[in-house]
Amino acid sequence: MPRLPSPRGPVSELLLTRLPDEPATIPPVECCPTDDPLSDEDLQLALYLCYELHYRGLPGVDDRWEWEPSLLALRRELERAFEHALLAAVPRMPASVPAHEIDLALRAIAEEDGPSLSSYIRISAGLDEVREFVVHRSAYQLKEADPHTWAIPRLWGAPKAALIEIQHDEYGSGRVEWIHAELFARAMRALGLDPEYGAYLDIIPGVTLATVNLMSMFGLHRRWRGAIVGHLALFEMTSSIPNRRYADGIRRLGFDAEATLFFDEHVTADAVHEAIAAVDLAGGLAHQDESLGADIVWGARALGHLDERWAAHVLRCWGEGRTSLRRGPAALEGDAVANPAVAAG
Repeated sequence: MPRLPSPRGPVSELLLTRLPDEPATIPPVECCPTDDPLSDEDLQLALYLCYELHYRGLPGVDDRWEWEPSLLALRRELERAFEHALLAAVPRMPASVPAHEIDLALRAIAEEDGPSLSSYIRISAGLDEVREFVVHRSAYQLKEADPHTWAIPRLWGAPKAALIEIQHDEYGSGRVEWIHAELFARAMRALGLDPEYGAYLDIIPGVTLATVNLMSMFGLHRRWRGAIVGHLALFEMTSSIPNRRYADGIRRLGFDAEATLFFDEHVTADAVHEAIAAVDLAGGLAHQDESLGADIVWGARALGHLDERWAAHVLRCWGEGRTSLRRGPAALEGDAVANPAVAAG
């Protein structure tokens, strides 16, 4: 991350003011009431910053902040608001789901209709819209697989083996050039975007950050180990077809494999991961502990809900002729790339 983002409200302002200093006690802060915590700019940015301390850290911020008790207390309050809003939007099932029904329950969620951003990109999106889409996705894809990796030490036996098999592929099977986050960086570069980790955090809206914060919250809390497994299972089960469409849309604009390899790789890899994630990982965990069945399904449903909100936001903004990012095209100045299809014509 090249620099810290600008604050978006009182909580993120407090964090961004204090974090560059030596670790010290942060005064208690009451999260301001908000009509929609699931997309609130201040809440989602503040939570993203708290979580980032557990990943690659923040520029100019002492690593000791990661375990500062007062910062963790603030994060707990942000998580509480986020979790309560999630549970209100996506209630948990009153009873657990039997282990032998987990696969069917996940497939039913995967088959639910929602706004098809991938279809729009395949058929209609222009270059600026594709580049905006990639900027949105960079909040997660540049650290792809890391949130789910938090679940590895929380599992054992067959589910652990299944998760490690999936993650091994996500991290390039030991080859740095095939790490999926590296493939995404190559796609960004080919599209004329800055591939540096966190380069666009300042313009990525809260509705997008919420989709990343969801998996960080699940992965960092042992009590949500079922939810992070359900999240990953649905993630893998609903990946192949959209990624084929994304790749087709980018090729339609005249770009070559350097821009599409990330998406093409997911068409193949996630088709293999689908059965492993649904049956061996999610189903295997439910067989080990049937009490986690409801959490597995809820984690998948929470992913589906937030992804639908994000896709609807992006498509609505584009339909209204405005940017889906926090700032317009000027925010990407200096990153322009000629449309190769236009240049060739």
